[in-house]
Amino acid sequence: MVVLTHVQRVRMLYKMILRLHRGLPVEIQSLGNEYVHDEFRRHKTCNPTESHIFLNEWTDYALSLAKQLGLRGPKTSEPIGKSLKEEDFDKLRDEQLHQLYELMVAATGKSENKFNKS
Repeated sequence: MVVLTHVQRVRMLYKMILRLHRGLPVEIQSLGNEYVHDEFRRHKTCNPTESHIFLNEWTDYALSLAKQLGLRGPKTSEPIGKSLKEEDFDKLRDEQLHQLYELMVAATGKSENKFNKS
């Protein structure tokens, strides 16, 4: 029985996510990779409770992305992405909401002014 250390589990998850990103459209691969890199670096020194939540959320992301990309065959693929519910937004801190907004602007290629005019 192989028991992985915390650092080994984190590295394995990080590498798995980057491999999954290879299946994303080219336009968003680098954005996704940069975001993952920044998030993993930002949480490098978090406390054990945050670390547990962090790893669970990123594991869920990896499983969801694998399902969306249809890695078990093309008939199992789904549209890429996931809509957030209103209660999901309520759980986010202001900093996270801002980060999510910046990610949306970067992913859509629209300037902030285009979102504010509607």
